[in-house]
Amino acid sequence: MKLKVINIEGKKVNDIEISDKIFSLNPSDSMIQLLVDWQLNHFKPRTAKTKQRSEVKGSTKKIYAQKGTGGARHSSRKAPIFVGGGVAHGPKGENSYKIRKLNKSEKKQSITSLITEKNNNKDLVVYNNFEKPINKTKEIYSILLKNNLINSILIFDKKSISNVQKAVRNIPNVKITDINHFSAFDLVKYKKVVLTEASTKELEERLK
Repeated sequence: MKLKVINIEGKKVNDIEISDKIFSLNPSDSMIQLLVDWQLNHFKPRTAKTKQRSEVKGSTKKIYAQKGTGGARHSSRKAPIFVGGGVAHGPKGENSYKIRKLNKSEKKQSITSLITEKNNNKDLVVYNNFEKPINKTKEIYSILLKNNLINSILIFDKKSISNVQKAVRNIPNVKITDINHFSAFDLVKYKKVVLTEASTKELEERLK
């Protein structure tokens, strides 16, 4: 299939030939959900840890006889009911949480599903490469505003990034990165995906 390539004025310059296997699939919602959940789980620092009754230091001796005291039956002072005892149902630290691992093919399938969905919704835009530096935030902002790309992730080739990065970094709701440093969460978070002609080919090569 072909994608339209536009210039900074928003006018079509040419078409780029792309693979149907990446930009025109049947999106898998379950695979997208799986990858996003996996990434969100890794964002959470599960460092909180309380001692269970088996980890509290102290005697395991029964505190008084089982029967004949008139009181409730108890074992040792390490029970959660006592001050200084273990904590019942507290956080157990990062090693106790099992997160399903994803293999490379599952991650690639999720990314291609998201890119296909963006393309189907006409939220995928391809610019020709930014050959000249743009140092003014006002200038790059007007380019993005003209094409309704304020809420977007810019996945550019290295040369284009070096030419526009300083101008883009202060614009809210816009993220600029290369093909190796974006995630499925980024594709879900931002409405539009913006590529350059060179980064489109790089992305196609990476996801083959």
